[in-house]
Amino acid sequence: MEKWRAAGFIYRRLLKHSSNHVFTSHNSIPNFTRSSISGFAYDYCNIAAPSHNLVGQIGYRNYATSAQRNPMFSSVNSDDIVHFKSILGDKYVIEDKDKLDDANTDWLRKFKGSSKLMLQPRTTEEVSQILKYCNSRRIAVVPQGGNTGLVGGSIPVFDEVIINTSRMHKIVSFDKVSGVLVCEAGCVLENLISFLDNEGFIMPLDLGAKGSCQIGGNISTNAGGLRLVRYGSLHGTVLGLEAVLADGTILDMLGTLRKDNTGYDLKHLFIGSEGSLGLITKISILTPPKLSSVNLAFLACSDYRSCQKLLLEAKRKLGEILSAYEFLDAQSLDLALKHLEGARNPLPPLMHNFYVLIETTGSDETSDKQKLEAFLLDSLESGLISDGVLAQDIQQASSFWHIREGIPEALLKAGGVYKYDLSLPVEKMYDIVEEMRTRLGSAANVVGYGHLGDGNLHLNISVPQYDNTILAQIEPFVYEWTSKHHGSISAEHGLGFTKADKIYYSKSLETVQLMASIKKLMDPHGILNPYKVLPPSSLTS
Repeated sequence: MEKWRAAGFIYRRLLKHSSNHVFTSHNSIPNFTRSSISGFAYDYCNIAAPSHNLVGQIGYRNYATSAQRNPMFSSVNSDDIVHFKSILGDKYVIEDKDKLDDANTDWLRKFKGSSKLMLQPRTTEEVSQILKYCNSRRIAVVPQGGNTGLVGGSIPVFDEVIINTSRMHKIVSFDKVSGVLVCEAGCVLENLISFLDNEGFIMPLDLGAKGSCQIGGNISTNAGGLRLVRYGSLHGTVLGLEAVLADGTILDMLGTLRKDNTGYDLKHLFIGSEGSLGLITKISILTPPKLSSVNLAFLACSDYRSCQKLLLEAKRKLGEILSAYEFLDAQSLDLALKHLEGARNPLPPLMHNFYVLIETTGSDETSDKQKLEAFLLDSLESGLISDGVLAQDIQQASSFWHIREGIPEALLKAGGVYKYDLSLPVEKMYDIVEEMRTRLGSAANVVGYGHLGDGNLHLNISVPQYDNTILAQIEPFVYEWTSKHHGSISAEHGLGFTKADKIYYSKSLETVQLMASIKKLMDPHGILNPYKVLPPSSLTS
């Protein structure tokens, strides 16, 4: 420890917060789920929603400018309204313009549909009746949960009927022995986190938008989030689903078994299909027990190569206790400090080139602390980190996460933003950020951050207002570059409407054709979330 103390700056920073010792595991908060700061995540959907001035600055785009309405779809008439009211009652058949304005508009305030009707079912049976009727009438529908998506997947393109799952928010069961949670699709992620916390468990999924996103939407987009490096993707943690097909058929796959090798595991078709194959109504998910020792470090690195090397060392030396590994560049932190209320530089007064957040979660406070101390000391001495601080309590830890989770909010407040969610080999991830800066020069602020632990870059181009000249410099270059380096153009956000026609950059023609065949088989009339995920041309060929 004397060697660490002599090393300098990390210890000196810690002295500002603790006079007793250098490293403190905040074991007094046995399940640090960051829920204490999730209010801003909940609000950052609401920050955009009432901000009509922002809309004036960056402008809406009407979907109709880049798509054609399928002439085979029927428009809703008065008889349809009467029928839906017979299923749901008058209260949950929404025709109010103000409510529809919010439901028609994506979170980025970038696109706006023109639906005249939103339905709010309470049960799977009601969803079944709605879809059966819509299928018979060829009325297109769009499933919608918290509407926090970033690719236009949860709002209408034209006049599709919105089926909102917010009333389907019941926790069906929880098994404390197995840790299996069964709940309805409309449960807000943060509410599930709170419920499990009281039961001594945690959700394997954690997102910045947890205060408003719904678990059905999370699964429909195969959301990744902050804990994927530890708990894996939803393809591994979701044990079963209940879904309603386009013709109203209720597909009961709501198993709770860890092992079930009887035939095709069809639930995986619905995970990540963005409501285009069926509407998820219930889920069963495996939840890990919460552990008592959680630590969070906010570290500075001089270059991206050091961030990579630090990740490798973290995997080797922290091993099973590593639970999150996030990175952001100086531009990301600068935006957060300018636009996030209460955000402060964790490492004043300097600004560094890169920052890394490392979280560990374990059951042995002493052992975990020793591991982390040794790792940080070695990293400092080898020059992988140039500065850093350990969170001394939940308030300081929350302030660190507030910066990382608040970057999307900061970008939205800064003006228009072109967002790209890319999976890339870790060694190549930041190259595209630098190349994009060279291409765009002073016309835009290019920002890079994301889940370095699983190779997921959030590339954001911040502009005062949307500009087709700038967009032409970004696309298709960003997709071509990603394809050339064997990456994916959608790591966790999905394809939605904005990237449906870009799928060939990541998937072969034969693969897309097979996807289209599955879509046609399960939704012959194409009423489920049309114009999304797959290019319309693949469904007509």
